[in-house]
Amino acid sequence: MKARPTLEDVAGLAGVSTATVSRVLNEPERVSAKTRSRVEAAVAHFDYTPHFGGQALASNRTNTVGAVIPTMENAIFARGLQALQEALAEDGVTLVVATSNYDPEREAQQIRTLLGRGVDGFVLIGEARDPALYTMLERRGVPFVLVWSWRPDCPWPCVGFDNRAAARAMAERVFELGHRRIAMIAGVTRGNDRAAARVDGVRDALAARGLHLDESNLIESPYRLEAGADAARQLLAAPTPWQNRPTAIVCGNDVLAAGALTAIRDLGLKAPADVSVTGFDDIDLAIVLDPSLTTVHVPHRRMGQAAARLLLRLRAREDDTTNVVFETALVERGSLAAAGK
Repeated sequence: MKARPTLEDVAGLAGVSTATVSRVLNEPERVSAKTRSRVEAAVAHFDYTPHFGGQALASNRTNTVGAVIPTMENAIFARGLQALQEALAEDGVTLVVATSNYDPEREAQQIRTLLGRGVDGFVLIGEARDPALYTMLERRGVPFVLVWSWRPDCPWPCVGFDNRAAARAMAERVFELGHRRIAMIAGVTRGNDRAAARVDGVRDALAARGLHLDESNLIESPYRLEAGADAARQLLAAPTPWQNRPTAIVCGNDVLAAGALTAIRDLGLKAPADVSVTGFDDIDLAIVLDPSLTTVHVPHRRMGQAAARLLLRLRAREDDTTNVVFETALVERGSLAAAGK
């Protein structure tokens, strides 16, 4: 087997010291153009890549950050992670991504695995997890930032928005348009504080008007198109659907809402004439649906960028490590109309 080229190999071919090679790789602006050119040619000749394990031992830092996300299938995480990665890369930090499939135990395992690989920090989705994980990270001195979730008394660094308030605002708008028979297709709330907060927000809005979200009108569902469709069929298939069916279905995200619109069409109904539908997130899908989707706009890219900046400040032990809260906004499109229209 061909031996891995070494720093010494590159230095020998370029006719410089190993320290000079290291400077070219890490601080090229400190090396003359002529010397830098010789070193770069030697690097290309050997197809050399630095041994980051050795660098980590020397500096006690790997310049890698771990992000454990629920899934790569949800567009909201892809958009935020892209912005996170770009912002970290500007500081020379590499992002390593793992998924948990919305399983708290699997998330804990992934966090421990990434710790074993020496990541310098974490970006984690939401707040709901075993307190022992937070204790472990704090004891090891590994900084972390929570994203997609925020509350004023959160004890950990976070960058996000108030899921409960955003869902409450959407439900209030649905109510303002005359809807009283309101149902909800929520994400699975176990281990998902964002999904649970959105349910609480809808309940808040209804309770303020003397209504409640009946359990028969609340279905928790995985964030999949077909699951949203199945949930909508269940909500619309009451024994006397023409009298008691919901006039509006508030969904926990845009994918569930897209599934609900599919089911409404398959049942021979029309949205929003027969049933209005709302989503949450404002992903690209929301615009191309027919009708286009009324939803909650979430600034995913800005959250990713802000999370990167906060985590870098925490790694550098800077004083300015204030939590960041973003505002969401209702985006009204064709899927929501006044009741009876």
